[in-house]
Amino acid sequence: MQPAVYILASQCNGTLYIGVTSNLVQRVWQHRNDQAEGFTKKYGVHTLVYYELHTEMYAAITREKQLKKWNRAWKLALIEKQNPTWQDL
Repeated sequence: MQPAVYILASQCNGTLYIGVTSNLVQRVWQHRNDQAEGFTKKYGVHTLVYYELHTEMYAAITREKQLKKWNRAWKLALIEKQNPTWQDL
């Protein structure tokens, strides 16, 4: 499995969720199908707008914690640098 940090959005410039996983495809499927209880299900945050792959889970977790501390403007800039049209990846 490939550790990854990801950002989901409810819509363009909408509610954001940052997570970490060892199986990005499976985890995004769980979010989209409301298999994951909590924030993403409650707020309809299902669109994958950004992700980073890492070689080690420790690095992915460290990056997730870093991104969660960022202010919203920085998060939006990060998404828009790689995905300016907010396409569902």
